[in-house]
Amino acid sequence: MSFLLGEVSHENCSTFYLIRHAEKIRLDKSESNPDLNEKGLIRAEGWKTYFLDKGVSKIYSTNYKRTLNTVKPFANEKNIEIILYSPSYIEYDKFVKSNVGVTALVVGHSNTIPDFVNELIDNEYYQQIDDLNNSNLYIVSICGSNVTHELIKVD
Repeated sequence: MSFLLGEVSHENCSTFYLIRHAEKIRLDKSESNPDLNEKGLIRAEGWKTYFLDKGVSKIYSTNYKRTLNTVKPFANEKNIEIILYSPSYIEYDKFVKSNVGVTALVVGHSNTIPDFVNELIDNEYYQQIDDLNNSNLYIVSICGSNVTHELIKVD
């Protein structure tokens, strides 16, 4: 296979899907690690269906019941191990370099996923997600120095 000057091999391209966890139980405001509520369990199944044909080979999640249980249906279906990460300690350059040629799903929180996307695109473009919004899907594609991004709603 030959490449023209300026053309990027798809082997060097990465796609990142980033979502917030599904709807959580909100009965006890002091509960720092609530699980998903009934609507959240349904959304987690919806995410599973959505991602089945997207070629995801890596899954990253924070270590909370709501994030893990958002992605477990998909991870179990595809037999992909969930890699835990901490938004406070991630080195974004290393993260991108360790995922060259990969399609990855990242699950986080209303106050971490937009920042994660902004770091990937090197631009303060996205704001925090409203606390009642669990349908945002950010898609970031990185092919060499070419970076594209979009936000869609998936209900």
